[in-house]
Amino acid sequence: MNRIPTQQQVERLRKNYPVGTRVVLHSMDDPYAPVPPGTKGTVTYVDDMGQIGVNWDNGSGLSLVPGEDTFSKVSEPEKAKSDRGMSR
Repeated sequence: MNRIPTQQQVERLRKNYPVGTRVVLHSMDDPYAPVPPGTKGTVTYVDDMGQIGVNWDNGSGLSLVPGEDTFSKVSEPEKAKSDRGMSR
């Protein structure tokens, strides 16, 4: 987002990307970003500026910036499959 989001926009992001939501990155508008396209991660928060904090599966902790970065939610069947694989 190139502008400061309204509280309503931030709340909508929090509703759509609650903590624990799995996401996949399509592109990140940062030439130095260590998160390659296709990397998956887990949402940890949405801050008051509308940035979505993600713990990426590659160990990075970079936030997503809606409107700058492109990403989507991981489908539910895939999410369930990845959750099962985490029990060790």
